[in-house]
Amino acid sequence: MRISLGSDHRGVSLVQSFVAQLRGAGHDPVVLGECSGASCDYPDIAWLVANSVARGESERGILVCGTGIGMCIAANKVDGIRAALASDELAAQLSRSHNDANVLCLSADLIGPILAKRILDVWMSTSFEGGRHERRLAKITRIEHGQDPSA
Repeated sequence: MRISLGSDHRGVSLVQSFVAQLRGAGHDPVVLGECSGASCDYPDIAWLVANSVARGESERGILVCGTGIGMCIAANKVDGIRAALASDELAAQLSRSHNDANVLCLSADLIGPILAKRILDVWMSTSFEGGRHERRLAKITRIEHGQDPSA
């Protein structure tokens, strides 16, 4: 699976470790907008990764900033993106199984690298359950298009 990754300056080392982890699991990771440790703005990176996923160039995306919050907010502005901030394995699992999240956002500062790698493993290995969750995703899509989700 092709995975787009990106980070601001806070998450560069974590993203680099994810590249090795994903390659080891047989995926094709690509880093977009690499900061190389210099200060950079998270919305620019979120835009690159989210659009790669939205256009189908990558199947999923991973974004890392200091808290993960800014990346998540910015990525979710792109049509077709369901970015989820996960701080533990359960949140990662549910974001995939219930919400079909296609972008994972993580904190470089609030969780350690070992937990971050476990979260990534769970997120990558969890499938969308479908069923009643499909109805809810359709409502999210209606909101994305400025429509009343209850219609």
